[in-house]
Amino acid sequence: MKEDKIFATKKLVTNFKDNKKAFYGFVRSKQKVKIKVTQIRKTDKNLTQNDLESAEELSKFFQSVFVNEDTGEIPQLELRRERVQQLSTIEITREKVCNKLSQIQENKSPGSDGIHPKILKEMANVLDNPLTILLNKSLKEGRLPNEWKCANVVSIFKKGSRLEAGNYRPISLTSIPCKIMESIIRDRLMKHLKDNKLLTNNQHGFMNNRSCLTNLLETLEQWTQALDDGYEIDAIFLDYQKAFDTVPHKRLLSKLLTYGVDGDILMWIENFLTERKMRVIVNGITAKWTRVNSGVPQGSVLGPILFLLYVNELPDIVKSSIKMFADDTKIWKTLKTDADVHSLQEDLDTLEQWSQKWLLKFNIGKCKVMHLGKHQTDDYYLHEEIKLRILDTTDLEKDLGIWLSNDLKWSSQCSKAANKAMSTLGMIKRAFNKIDIESFKILYNCYIRPHLEYSVQAWTPYLRKDIECLEKVQRRATKMVTGFKKLSYEERLKRLKLYSLERRRMRGDLIETYKLLTGKEDIDYRQFFQKAETGQLRGNSMKLYKKNVKLELRRNFFSQRVVEKWNMLPEDERV
Repeated sequence: MKEDKIFATKKLVTNFKDNKKAFYGFVRSKQKVKIKVTQIRKTDKNLTQNDLESAEELSKFFQSVFVNEDTGEIPQLELRRERVQQLSTIEITREKVCNKLSQIQENKSPGSDGIHPKILKEMANVLDNPLTILLNKSLKEGRLPNEWKCANVVSIFKKGSRLEAGNYRPISLTSIPCKIMESIIRDRLMKHLKDNKLLTNNQHGFMNNRSCLTNLLETLEQWTQALDDGYEIDAIFLDYQKAFDTVPHKRLLSKLLTYGVDGDILMWIENFLTERKMRVIVNGITAKWTRVNSGVPQGSVLGPILFLLYVNELPDIVKSSIKMFADDTKIWKTLKTDADVHSLQEDLDTLEQWSQKWLLKFNIGKCKVMHLGKHQTDDYYLHEEIKLRILDTTDLEKDLGIWLSNDLKWSSQCSKAANKAMSTLGMIKRAFNKIDIESFKILYNCYIRPHLEYSVQAWTPYLRKDIECLEKVQRRATKMVTGFKKLSYEERLKRLKLYSLERRRMRGDLIETYKLLTGKEDIDYRQFFQKAETGQLRGNSMKLYKKNVKLELRRNFFSQRVVEKWNMLPEDERV
């Protein structure tokens, strides 16, 4: 019996390696206190009494954010580029469909049509032909089956009180066959945009070879350089009000035309967006069907790229520096003269006019100002109805999952990352009585260490207390392995074939440098590095020039700290 239990546990953990949904489901099943949507505060301040009422209340809130668009006042736009190629249709072949079917993730939830992804994947060689015929017919006629425009909506809690409907994000579970069609269109659309160089370089969301890390590296490179040069920076973090749910359809379609999208594809996308329906599900209980009047479905394949195109021109209308990751937008100005403060406010005014024109409103209460450098007292504002509202100033802001402080030190980020990892460690300890080496590696590598290394090249700690704050998590985690508790930390690492987190961060720096220099990240490496000339530094063309810096925060930033270690690598390990 004991051996059977151990075998069952190992098999269970092995399944968790590629199935996070199963892992968190198992962990929740072991919790004594179940965390789920139970009650929601209604508009009359009373609480819902059952799951159906909660589902209906969430449905009402999600509907309330939709935008009613005045189609008689669509802003006029010019073609994005002269002689831009038109994207009117695509060829959907059996090979493409079969390839998409074979890539389906089996553990994903089905849509309202009830077609499970596992069935589609396992019968790919049988279903590819009829599905190809169906997809081509849908594209040619510009119509979707009604089931493809219906979504089961699950509510994902964000933060704050669980009683408030506004603290939940709607995620649409849509038809898997429809997602295959979306995926084919998305691939062709992305190629069209890339070939015609239509997407802004300031966008990092949902793009190949770009990520939160590349966004943060570019941002912090400019910030640390400006501070090292003796300047101050004012940065503004902007927040849209239910961005994905409020994109107006007619305005979006008019923008697609300016990017050369027309014909069958535009007609199909228009039908995809309009006359959609949703129903909210709470603990298996469904609310009634309701219409979706605006937005791109969160959880769909095509939705993210449509949103990127909707906000694509923002960098063109401001003079300040700007970086975006989908709807996460920040703008900043290096303050060299008093005029720079006024220039940043003018850009805010311009962005506000754009948001009113395109019906994508800012959530002013969540827009924050951060002053970096010497303490600044300049105020920035946006309009709230007919009044001016001064934006709140913050010394600590969460940006793309990373806690940025106005002194660009990483104590808060290290503390919060360690706490999150410790919380996951605690869940695992409570769920498993005994853990062998193989099971530990899966659980630790997949569910604990990622909290400690998420985008870490952008925020690597350099103070000893912060380094130890992260390392203590791994120290404690390695004691989970049966029989390891009394061993030294070094011995535990040796038996587990693990490195210290500090060494892993150094390795991560070198890997990221390699990606940048070889073009595997879709950003210009010259923002960070200058290749050394043979007269400056003996060696080959992959060696880097080390610059002189003044501030400790600049000296310990990625582009500076990695140079010496990179240059010490043997040539065959650098190329």
